[in-house]
Amino acid sequence: MGVNRTSQRLASIAPSATLAVDAKAKALRAEGADVIGFGAGEPDFPTPDHIVEAAVAACRDPKNHRYTPAPGLPELRSAIADKTLRDSGVEVEASQVLVTNGGKHAVYTAFAALCDPGDEVICPAPYWTTYPEAITLAGGVPVVVDTDDSTNFKVSVEQLEAVRTDRTKVLLFVSPDNPSGAVYSPAEITAIGTWALEHDIWVITDEIYEHLVYGDAVFASMPALVPDLAGQCIIVNGVAKTYAMTGWRVGWMVGPNDVISAAANFQSHATSNVSNVAQRAALAAVAGPLDEVYAMRTAFERRGTAMHAMLNDIPGVTCGAPEGAFYCFPNISGLFGVDLGGRRAANGLELADLILTEANVAFVPGEAFGAPGYARFSFALGDDDIATGLGRIADLVS
Repeated sequence: MGVNRTSQRLASIAPSATLAVDAKAKALRAEGADVIGFGAGEPDFPTPDHIVEAAVAACRDPKNHRYTPAPGLPELRSAIADKTLRDSGVEVEASQVLVTNGGKHAVYTAFAALCDPGDEVICPAPYWTTYPEAITLAGGVPVVVDTDDSTNFKVSVEQLEAVRTDRTKVLLFVSPDNPSGAVYSPAEITAIGTWALEHDIWVITDEIYEHLVYGDAVFASMPALVPDLAGQCIIVNGVAKTYAMTGWRVGWMVGPNDVISAAANFQSHATSNVSNVAQRAALAAVAGPLDEVYAMRTAFERRGTAMHAMLNDIPGVTCGAPEGAFYCFPNISGLFGVDLGGRRAANGLELADLILTEANVAFVPGEAFGAPGYARFSFALGDDDIATGLGRIADLVS
């Protein structure tokens, strides 16, 4: 009696707000409601055919019906090393690559590999909802640094230095960023990387949106710009966003050999190897052409431009132009306290529920990302749905 049925560690985990919003929207659709969901960060394109065909062939090959090395198929690890040089400008060996069960698993494993209890991890906000949970589960302490639209949601070296302590172990760095869509310039990345190097701070840099940059924005990898940082830097990445492969669950982490070896040992006990069929598909993706990737990026850029304009046309909403990923992150605080269909919302959580109920439109409020007053709208859905969904919100507000 009185004994917790689950551990405090797991009981303290907050559910994924993005998946929760998407699930609620899908449940309403199942009941017959015409819901448009801006919640999930998932491309609406099918996985390119050559990748699917590689998986079909892999299914028929008996060697893929067996266990394989826990760190990943040797040929996939080699291809990821080649891809890291091609896209990030960072030269690594195949032994420095660990293939994981999706990018989210790579994030958790990276924190597990670096954090001892009480180690502090600097986590700029807005942040992807999983980051603080993964840090905490690994024994680390998230140290949140707030940013806002006045700086395009970018953290400065001065802000990082202000929170640095003797317990600071890791800086989490994300560019292009989820949820803000911000992309750091090479000069900004160099300054932050140099600061981390000077203070012997590890960097975990999430490059999952590397190919999704728009306008004048450019992707740059921190260890490429600050090469001496390579010995204290982990790159996490995956096939989900770039190749429209969210359901295939293949990610990876790249880092120093000792860290990758320890992480591989951990994975060997936690999950064994990633699905061999999915790994064969990932091999076709990372070693294949980027033509379809660029076509998807062109579509995302068009959608992001349209969404940005439509959001700014809604009274009480202001939004900066997305530079990367596939999200707009508008300031919605101007809608708090406004009569909308006979109801008023005091914060983003209440506003999201109000708009879902009154307009059948789902989005994720900024509270989920440590940024109250803002909201994440994904433009990884069709042009017509974007126009219809934002039109419903505009009609409700007007």
